Amino acid sequence: MAARVLSGIQIAEQNGPGHAVMRASTGVTAFVGRTLKGPVNQAVSIASFADFQRIFGGLWQPSTLSYAVEQFFDNGGTAAVVVRVANGGRPPTMVLGSGASALSLTGLIPGSREHLRASVDHDGIGANETDRFNLVVQRVRGANSELVEDQEIFRRVSVRPESGRYVVDAVAESRMVRVTGPIPSERPGITPPEEAGGVIGYVSANNDGDDGAPLTDYDVIGSAQTSTGLFALQGAVQFNLLCIPPLGRDQDVGASTLLVAARFCRERHALLVVDPPQAWTDAAQAFDGMRDWPFRADNAVMYFPRMIATDRLRGRPEIFASCGAVAGMLARADAASPLWSPIDHDEVLLRPGFRAACSVSDAERARLSQCGINTLSSVRVAHSLNTVARTLATGNTGATDWRYLAPRRLAQFIAQSIEQGTRWMLFAGNTPETWRRAQMQVLEFLSSLDDEGAFPGSLPGEGFFAICDGRLNDPAADPQVMQLLYGYAGARAGEMHSFLVTHGGGGSGVRSAAANRYATSGRRVGEEIEAGLLRGLQDR
Repeated sequence: MAARVLSGIQIAEQNGPGHAVMRASTGVTAFVGRTLKGPVNQAVSIASFADFQRIFGGLWQPSTLSYAVEQFFDNGGTAAVVVRVANGGRPPTMVLGSGASALSLTGLIPGSREHLRASVDHDGIGANETDRFNLVVQRVRGANSELVEDQEIFRRVSVRPESGRYVVDAVAESRMVRVTGPIPSERPGITPPEEAGGVIGYVSANNDGDDGAPLTDYDVIGSAQTSTGLFALQGAVQFNLLCIPPLGRDQDVGASTLLVAARFCRERHALLVVDPPQAWTDAAQAFDGMRDWPFRADNAVMYFPRMIATDRLRGRPEIFASCGAVAGMLARADAASPLWSPIDHDEVLLRPGFRAACSVSDAERARLSQCGINTLSSVRVAHSLNTVARTLATGNTGATDWRYLAPRRLAQFIAQSIEQGTRWMLFAGNTPETWRRAQMQVLEFLSSLDDEGAFPGSLPGEGFFAICDGRLNDPAADPQVMQLLYGYAGARAGEMHSFLVTHGGGGSGVRSAAANRYATSGRRVGEEIEAGLLRGLQDR
């Protein structure tokens, strides 16, 4: 799906009724935390650490996120979405002109690395237009740099409020600054060049930007109403993994943040990558700590222990939280083998230059696995233990499959793909023809996965179903809402995972539905499902 965001409106190409359901991405990782610079509470897509350096300033000691993003790309990640969160902070200011004709500007982005400059000229302004001037605002790479990263030009603006080009209103559209303070009665004078013979002069921002205080859980959680914190991702291009690095070098992410993040990920069919607490320095502490740890979720994963890597700013090895590296490894594994393939120990290895912060024996590995904790390693080890990656669902009720990482991510992938691939129904009539086309789309999609071995717990052709007809849709009751039911075989014989897709005026969503566990017997999927699942849905 190609997408871009303009003025808060997302414009995207979506599949239509004549297209196959496109397979959703699987390795796009979202990061939420503190950075050196860059837009605040905006989801920004990047494809390399060079992009992160250009937009967010690169590595910064107070920013655990900056190291996590670097380690993500170093371990095989290829696509990320970054949300900068700030606790306070102050943007820089500028004053143009002098005396009574001074015009004050204030930046929109807080931080000491927001390098702005501005210029005033009167080119093309008539001699009788004494209230008019041209304003140029630029963001440059650094102090005294001539490398311009962004530029805005406001032509023929005026200091008079009755003018159609009043400077306050014109600059209100800027992505970099706002006009602040009293507006002078006279226009600001031409900005003189710094050197004799120069053509254009600029006024650099004052050295009064501030980076703010260390983050709290409150800052990271943010607000759904104002799209701040992790909720800045709610209008972003779809992501698959979410990393919230520690709030500081010595401060873990709180349980409240993990709970909100897990719920947020569940609504978006994504996986939360959780760092083990800093206090868990060996396997025994991790095993004991997990008993009282307040967080469990079948859409979250943890790899223990933390890892050792070189801090390029300090020039020495340091212990880091591993969420970024783990997300990179999972993205790398997705590119090497099908998503539904069980991830074993040898497939998730840290790349050279990274190593586990402590050793874990086979016996400890087995005990941790039973708790839902996977083991991180940088080398292949000769051992007889066969462990499969798990989620943090241990102790939770729900499908047995969701205790394991591969089937849980497969369910998320299918839900993302079908929800996105059938959104065209929102613009089609709530008619039997629409239902038929949607059902055929989903059946073809599930059939292609079945052909590739995604549903090993069933006979070929009997491991999935899709229903979209009058039993689920009633145009007379609500013409704006359309529903589609699909399911596929789980790992255990006779187990079926079923989901209800809803498209309506309030948006699209997918939720699980309880199906007859023997619905896959023989070729009577439709009849078995109708007898139990559909009847139960109609009673809600």
